[in-house]
This record gives sequence, C-alpha cells and structure tokens, in this order.
Amino acid sequence: MKVINVAIDGPAGAGKSTIAKKIAKELNFIYVDTGALYRAIAFFSLKNSANTKIEDEISLLLPKINLEIKFINNEQRVFLNDEDVSDLIRTPEISMSASNVSAHPSVRKFLLDLQKKIASENNIIMDGRDIGTVILPNADLKIFLTADAKERAKRRYDELTAKSMQVDFEIILKEIIERDENDSNRAVAPLKCANDAIKIDSTKMSILEVVDTIKSLILKI
Repeated sequence: MKVINVAIDGPAGAGKSTIAKKIAKELNFIYVDTGALYRAIAFFSLKNSANTKIEDEISLLLPKINLEIKFINNEQRVFLNDEDVSDLIRTPEISMSASNVSAHPSVRKFLLDLQKKIASENNIIMDGRDIGTVILPNADLKIFLTADAKERAKRRYDELTAKSMQVDFEIILKEIIERDENDSNRAVAPLKCANDAIKIDSTKMSILEVVDTIKSLILKI
C-alpha cells in the first residue's frame, strides 16, 4: 500500500506543530516534528558548552549523539542518548540555538536519513522549515503555513505562560523576527515556500479552521 506524506513548512510560531498533531491524530497518521530533532542537538550542544553558531564545535559532538523518535500513545517523544528530552527542549533559549545548529550542513546531513526513513515507512505529517523543498520534495501534499509575526509571538507567549513559564512578550516577538531572518537567509536549506505548496495564512483563522482546511486537502489525495 502506498504511504502518504504531507509536508508542512512555515516560520516559527505559525502553529505547524499544533495543527499537524491534530490532523495526524484524526487521520491516524504519524506526526513527525523535525524541529524537535534540531532542538535536541541544540540541547546537547549547550549542555556541552559548545557555541551553536560555530559548525566545527557542533560537528565534533555529532558522533556522541544518538537520537531516536519513539511514538508513545501515538505521540512523538524524542530520546537523546536514551533520555526523553521532549519537554526539556521547549525553551526560548533552545529555540534560538536550534535555529543556529539547523544552519550547519553537517547537522542537516546527520538528520536527513532518519527523517527520510520514517517517511518511507509510514503515513506521516512532517513539519519544519525545508520539508517540502529538501526533506520530502516528492510529498503528496505540501503546505506553507504562516501568520503575522505579532500573532505568532502571542501564540508562543500563551503557550509558554500556560506552562507557568516566566516570559516577556516583547522578547519573544524580537526572537521570532530574528529567527525568521536567520531561517530565511541561511545558506543551507533556507525557509521558503515550495513552488508547488499551498500557502495558508492562519493569522485570522482558528486552529479548527486550519485543521479542517488541510484535512480536506489530504482526503482528496
């Protein structure tokens, strides 16, 4: 039976993960959060006092990293050297560092095979920055999900404060704008909308509206 691959790309805070998780659950697909893999590498790098902007420092650590994606109750959990780090990698500091490490060719090569293997074996929804352009160029459906920067900052602020984290809205907004700049202008696999992707601006849409829109597109495949 043919597997179905759906790629959802877009800037930080656009709601990719939230949307993809809901659709995957409703359609019984596997959700793959590629950003979590970069976050895990960033987490390990910071733990080892490496400068995430310097590729040589990060590439030296890669042989010491064993990453696994496990699906527990149909939820993706990321294991770094046998430790579940899924919750530890969701801080603003890790977010910015993940953007840094994702710009390094050695890191992208390190993760490419893992991502392609998962996609070849399962009906998946995979989100990230370059899924439709680099990781799954032949995906059955490509979505580019975006939203206004202030709206994305508000969503991230609400998400973090709901977890009782002390955060500043203006700092989050500044980091999102900076990350957009970094992700869009990096030399390797920059954030961009694939030529055959369907662009969805979720600024004024509810989560349910976005889910229904994308789900209807998948059901037409």
